[in-house]
Amino acid sequence: MFTKFKSQIVQTSQAAIKTVVGGTGKPLLLLHGYPQNYFMWYKIADRLAQDFTVIATDLRGYGDSYAPQGKADSSNYAKRVVAQDQVEVMSQLGYEEFYLVGHDRGGRVAHRLTLDYPEKVKKLAVLDIVPTYELYTTADREFATAYYHWFFLIQPFPLPEKLISADPEYFLRSCLNNWSKVADAFTTEALTEYLRCFKKPEVIHGTCEDYRASAAIDLIHDEQDLDKKVTCPLLVLWGSRGIIGKKYDVLGSWRKRASNVNGKAIDCGHFLPEEAPDNTYLSLKEFLNE
Repeated sequence: MFTKFKSQIVQTSQAAIKTVVGGTGKPLLLLHGYPQNYFMWYKIADRLAQDFTVIATDLRGYGDSYAPQGKADSSNYAKRVVAQDQVEVMSQLGYEEFYLVGHDRGGRVAHRLTLDYPEKVKKLAVLDIVPTYELYTTADREFATAYYHWFFLIQPFPLPEKLISADPEYFLRSCLNNWSKVADAFTTEALTEYLRCFKKPEVIHGTCEDYRASAAIDLIHDEQDLDKKVTCPLLVLWGSRGIIGKKYDVLGSWRKRASNVNGKAIDCGHFLPEEAPDNTYLSLKEFLNE
């Protein structure tokens, strides 16, 4: 569990980003999802660090990173802005090109980062997502039921913040338990770390702003870039027992948005690195080392 990683705060032009770095070799940036933080990679980070210099961060608004009050249009949480944070972190660490893996919200940041900075990303892997634009523009009852939080968290400040703050541990555990399909996937240490960060008022607010941005300014950016494709090799992994794997043609969705796409389902729910760490690690290693 990050046994040989160094923890630091990297100051970018607009944010302070919690960052851990370990290993040797080609640089590999790992971006986490909701409602977690960088610690979600704990079952595979040490193994990846045998072949790569692994950099894992807390996204803006999450964990121990900068979590500002959202602007009226949530533009300071746009995926374009959050992606810029990550590019600047990598640059400050000395990496102008890198490999990129994102789970859930981190996958959405990674998608935007690769569109905005194609020269930076050598290979991209996204875990358990299809493009945000497709999800919002094809939403139906089945999707809204499974992903109710997409519509709850975007409600105007401070409604979701106040409701979550009443019992953040209950909300956190509900998300983790409902979206995972493998018993005991989360260790006590991981749950403790997730709760430590998630219960902070600024993180509850920042994570809501992440979703508000997705339903507003991010959709504008996505619509402007509908004809722009990811040009680097793209690996897509998803949980066969989750809503993404059951409801969507995952590879078909990504082939509309990328030129070179491969991937497969893994026998688990939403949290691949924790529910199926061996298969996830081996799939990433094989792709990144090709």
